[in-house]
Amino acid sequence: MHSGVLINHREMPSQDDVRDSDGHNVRGEGLGCCGWTLVILSGILVMFTFPISIFFCIKIVKEYERAVIFRLGHVTSGRAKGPGLFFILPCTDSVVKVDLRTVSFDIPPQEILTKDSVTVSVDGVVYFRVQSAISSVINVRNANFSTRLLAQTTLRNVLGTKNLSELLSDREEISHNMQMSLDAATEIWGIKVERVEIKDVKLPFQLQRAMAAEAEATREARAKVIAAEGEMNASRALKEASLVIAESPSALQLRYMQTLTTIASENNSTIIFPLPIDVLQTFLTKGK
Repeated sequence: MHSGVLINHREMPSQDDVRDSDGHNVRGEGLGCCGWTLVILSGILVMFTFPISIFFCIKIVKEYERAVIFRLGHVTSGRAKGPGLFFILPCTDSVVKVDLRTVSFDIPPQEILTKDSVTVSVDGVVYFRVQSAISSVINVRNANFSTRLLAQTTLRNVLGTKNLSELLSDREEISHNMQMSLDAATEIWGIKVERVEIKDVKLPFQLQRAMAAEAEATREARAKVIAAEGEMNASRALKEASLVIAESPSALQLRYMQTLTTIASENNSTIIFPLPIDVLQTFLTKGK
């Protein structure tokens, strides 16, 4: 019975061949004479206490987990074990299980001073997963907590270089920049940052009122320009209509009849008929 032998053997990704914080490749350094002596004694003890010792030697990790085995303080074989069944020596080996599933967490609201000296409160969400189980164990004490703290500082650093208008309109680019910065910083920890999103940007109440007033003034100015353009187009159309009517006197009579029809359809009780001065002049002349 040999420690670290997998019953359901699967090859781990190449990312498990990791390097420590000093840049040296982790391959399970030599245990020395004393170390090998303790390993042999532990194996003999397991053999003499068989089958009771089998319950302490068998370990199982799930599909989404990996096990990092330390033998007398050294990582065995430089690879994480799992998924499946494997054996350890209970006296000399210790096991640390690492979850490889994607983890999400909220970035607490951060008070940020933008490039144009505006104070805003911004929060976000980060999705990450453990890419290298060994690096997440030996290179950082708490990879999850460290990533959370780094996400907060990265959010402040990235947004501090943006104007308020860029912060409100270029959220996708800001999220991408944050992801790249976090991914580069957490690579040595064996962490892969998959996605970063800006959730909400809270502005001070006075700034909200000022922006609302500015937007309202802009809309009113645009409405006045549109109304002026409409009046100009209407005046041009009336001018063209007057020229057409001046060329044909009968067109004026037709327009007059159409106006009467419109008035009659509205059920008005009083209708004013305009009379030409020439007609009245005839009656005035006869009276004299």
